[in-house]
Amino acid sequence: MGNEKSQSAQENRGTAGVGRRSLLGAAVLGAGAAALAAPTTASAADRGSGGNHSGQGVKGLPVPTVIGHRGASGYRPEHTLGSYQLALDMGAHVIEAGDIVPTKDGHLVCRHEPEIGGTTDVSAHPEFASRKTTKIIDGVSTTGWFTEDFTLAELKTLRAKERIPGNRQRNTLYDGRWEIPTFEEVLAWRAEQSRKRGREVWIYPETKHPTYFRKLGLGLEERLAKILRAHGLHRKNSPVILQSFEPTSIQRLNKLVDNPLAVLLSTAGSRPADFVDIGDPRTVADLITPKGLAEIARYANGIGPTLDLIIPKDASGKLLAPTTLVEDAHAAGLILHPYTMRNENTFLPADFKKGTDPNAYGDAFGAFKAYYATGIDGIFSDNCDTALLAREDFVNG
Repeated sequence: MGNEKSQSAQENRGTAGVGRRSLLGAAVLGAGAAALAAPTTASAADRGSGGNHSGQGVKGLPVPTVIGHRGASGYRPEHTLGSYQLALDMGAHVIEAGDIVPTKDGHLVCRHEPEIGGTTDVSAHPEFASRKTTKIIDGVSTTGWFTEDFTLAELKTLRAKERIPGNRQRNTLYDGRWEIPTFEEVLAWRAEQSRKRGREVWIYPETKHPTYFRKLGLGLEERLAKILRAHGLHRKNSPVILQSFEPTSIQRLNKLVDNPLAVLLSTAGSRPADFVDIGDPRTVADLITPKGLAEIARYANGIGPTLDLIIPKDASGKLLAPTTLVEDAHAAGLILHPYTMRNENTFLPADFKKGTDPNAYGDAFGAFKAYYATGIDGIFSDNCDTALLAREDFVNG
């Protein structure tokens, strides 16, 4: 799930959701019940094949589902074919490939944000120096280079680089190795890998800033739907889950394709950008009430909440008791795929930090266990190998 999705504490709603391990197999839509009925066999199969989805759509995904966040972005520059491939090879059940943004000439490419100064070598290209500018995107002033100011041919002259080199210096070894992939190229890669593996490879694209781009005449949903239809990947059981932080984008996609859909949810006090644009006063806190969840369930299959909406933190960064969001979402018939687990101390709850180096690995296994125990249906992780091992411990536990 594409935004950095800053996390905030939500009020403590008590201990509901703890001890839901025994309910995971039937928690929502029957997802993964067979996998959990025979956990030893299932976990080994999941690690080796990425999960046996057996043509059942989201109902066939293992629970909890491990989703490679922007690929294997803990080890390779994000949203590159190299990152996607590594996540798949590690055994991730689903690959977040990718965050969808448009080019000037209307192609869809995969980048975390339309601003590409931090994820490509564009600043080293003097021919593009004059393209650097400042824009307001969803109310935030951002300076850099933007995909919508480049043709696809121009973007293909750039190379991807590590977005957070201060935290992941080793990943800079791969700077310059991969291009910016188009969504068409991702689908070609997905089809090739599906043939090689004898099963459908799942992906989880996100529409990025759809209201912003629609105002520029670069509407994302219609372009995305057209591509999915051309590849026969627009159906209910197609191995493509679509997500967005803007509920109206998901509502629009719901009218264009039959894919499983998920509404992403940022911090409790935040407002989706489309709500701000149309004057809807509701916040995420309103959307995660039983009433709000019931409304989402009318047009979506699931939600992607920030982890703090599942288990809030206190002022020191330690985990409090889980909220009732898992229980409430399941009662509305929604699956939950929260974001984002990372192994480094700087990204972990205070309970699971180890040592003083913010970039060293902490007790990620302990953190995964805490989140899995709430009954979530899956999780986005930069380190899908760690997520899979933690899942194996949890399922076998």
